[in-house]
Amino acid sequence: MTIYIFGNPDLQFDSLPIKILPKLQKKFPAIKFKIKDPNEEWANNGKCLYIIDTIFGTKKVAVFNDISIFKKSPRVSLHDFDLCADLILMKKLGKLTDCVIIGVPPDYAEEKAYNEVVDKILKLICELKS
Repeated sequence: MTIYIFGNPDLQFDSLPIKILPKLQKKFPAIKFKIKDPNEEWANNGKCLYIIDTIFGTKKVAVFNDISIFKKSPRVSLHDFDLCADLILMKKLGKLTDCVIIGVPPDYAEEKAYNEVVDKILKLICELKS
């Protein structure tokens, strides 16, 4: 299993997924965690994408299975092209079938975010085994 991590370590409001990454790697050594930028080229080879990212508007760590529920940001230039836009494009091109996003609120405490993300990953692993 590979889980993609999105975030920006230079922006306080978007750095939490990257901050908890070292502890996640220790907790789940069998999972490949890859830090990605939505503006980089990346492919999922038709597999389900697993993502951890900052999600604005959520009160707690939550799992999202439907990208259509996210509010689209205005796109005036390529600088406005975000993860949501990339996922929508991949879906339209038939390169994305399923996507699971573990959303972390931007203003959460680091330890609380870590514990709740661990819980969500454990549930995903159980679902994959059944």
